[in-house]
Amino acid sequence: MDLYYGAQHNLKDLIKTHLFIICCTNSGTTFVKNALATSKNTWNLFREGQHIFGFAGPSGIVLKAYKLWTTEGLIDKFTDTKNYNWEKIKIAWYFQAFSKNPEASVFVEKSPPFLLIVEQLINQFKNPKFLFMVRNPYAVVEGIHRTTWGKCRNVFTKEEYLSLAATQVINCLKIQKQNLENWGDYGTFFTYEQMCEEPEKVEGLIKDLVPEMEDLVLRQKLKVKTYNEELRNMNAQQIERLTDENIEQINKIFLPDKDILDFFNYTLM
Repeated sequence: MDLYYGAQHNLKDLIKTHLFIICCTNSGTTFVKNALATSKNTWNLFREGQHIFGFAGPSGIVLKAYKLWTTEGLIDKFTDTKNYNWEKIKIAWYFQAFSKNPEASVFVEKSPPFLLIVEQLINQFKNPKFLFMVRNPYAVVEGIHRTTWGKCRNVFTKEEYLSLAATQVINCLKIQKQNLENWGDYGTFFTYEQMCEEPEKVEGLIKDLVPEMEDLVLRQKLKVKTYNEELRNMNAQQIERLTDENIEQINKIFLPDKDILDFFNYTLM
């Protein structure tokens, strides 16, 4: 199927709804983003919005993710409105967007650091909507540790980096809880596990939020990173990679914030 590009269309007028996927990294959001891109009613980006050429704001690409979520002061940098030029960002995003339909009216974006700036997105975009999402935190820690420690192995031991990954995940869950409490009315909430086990139900939640996406299908085969398969729950195989010592170390980070896990119906292992 032919693709249409924002550079050739007036997206400023065409787009009626901006849909943001709000979630910690390594939580299944790439699958969601790719599924949304199969809808004929969405405009999408080939990369995360924070990595698009011309993005006029702080980007996680200039630092390792753990620094943002675990280093004092960086969250202030990422949440300061003065560090974003949203008009330039919109121009860059709209110019580089693609769609299956030149009349599509929903713009989709996913950048993990935007977990921090939901209020800014509400204030800056026309008809903002949000998909708030979480995933089993042990699986997320394993995924972050396995896929990114190699880039930091000259700085941290495996054990040190595991603690940083666990800190990143629990901090993201804290922020997501605040998002739901403050901005939940602007979106819908579901877990990775619900999406995998009851995809049609989650489709319904998304369609209720954004009726234009009546053709959305989650139960389909999609290429995501190194995988090209139908939606399935990968938690068990990821958690199996964690040793008893790994779990004990993660629990030291999670235990003081057990109430956050309880809020999302996750339990200490």
